Amino acid sequence: MKKKRIFGLLLACVMLLSLAGCSSGGGEDASSSDSSAGSGEKIKIGYDIYYLGNSWSVQLYQEFKWNVENNYADQVDVTYVESDNDITKQIANIEDLIAQGVDVIITTPCDTTALNATLQEAMDEGIKVILLAATIDGDAYDSLITVDETDFGATGAQWLAEQLGGEGKIVMLNGISGVSSNTLRREGAMSVFEQYPDIEILAEEDADWDYATARTVMSDLLATYPEIDGVWSQGGAMTLGAIEAFQAAGRDLVPMTGEDNNGYLKACVDNNMEGIAVAKPTWLTRIALDTAISLMNGEEVEKDNIYPVETMAGLTEMKEAYFPDLSDDVWCGTELPEDVLAEIFE
Repeated sequence: MKKKRIFGLLLACVMLLSLAGCSSGGGEDASSSDSSAGSGEKIKIGYDIYYLGNSWSVQLYQEFKWNVENNYADQVDVTYVESDNDITKQIANIEDLIAQGVDVIITTPCDTTALNATLQEAMDEGIKVILLAATIDGDAYDSLITVDETDFGATGAQWLAEQLGGEGKIVMLNGISGVSSNTLRREGAMSVFEQYPDIEILAEEDADWDYATARTVMSDLLATYPEIDGVWSQGGAMTLGAIEAFQAAGRDLVPMTGEDNNGYLKACVDNNMEGIAVAKPTWLTRIALDTAISLMNGEEVEKDNIYPVETMAGLTEMKEAYFPDLSDDVWCGTELPEDVLAEIFE
């Protein structure tokens, strides 16, 4: 079997070592006798499914659900709410979880400020708050589980600048405005591009980390600009959409940054196209569950668990990491079994 999991598992080991005391077995040594875990009761977790509008967010939710059912079923009970990337709905959902008296809330904020007061309300009620994969401008949370988003954006931008020899015309594909990941990735990229005055940014467009949206956006950009030398993409499934837009327009492929999206890796391999994949693994959900258990056992955890990004640069690393027989929608930074991934994205 090919070593597809090396990419994700190496970072998993780093994260587990960094997250001292946050293992699923931490309850056995807990000193807090009045916590749910310490008393033998299951921890009541409220999980906010923040969005199901792109394949990464679908896999994030499915990996959380799979972990709950297969690895944590004897430790947690989960109430699920769904926010549809609507901050008003997310606020209402979190308020509902507070009213239900859950022990822990795990959420991916859709906005960097609008949810803060509601999260503070949860903390005032004694509920532990875990931010998964996105942060807020404030400190109304107990623990943040994510990767270094600024470095995520900068890593791809630096690779692209070097591929272009420090000069050329590029376009930028952003994700969803208002989400911290989008803001931080862009800031990271701009910190690099500012060092290359001969790189001209022709346009920036939001494409929601979504394949279909990005293909449409890139098609419009190709019709507008006869010369595009490179594409900086925040990732998601956007880069695959951009590649296919170039092909549909009969334009030669240019260097493009991407994420560990299986379709992007396949396209690079199939077209013998050099690329870079930066990853934000969906197995972060397991770390969030471990953190929830540790918090309820009265253990100290890091408030900001921000881990370095992992990358796959070049065809050799991409061939080791991708799933040739699975859907383009799969994300390679995962611990889900291949049969489960196949079922999710059949």
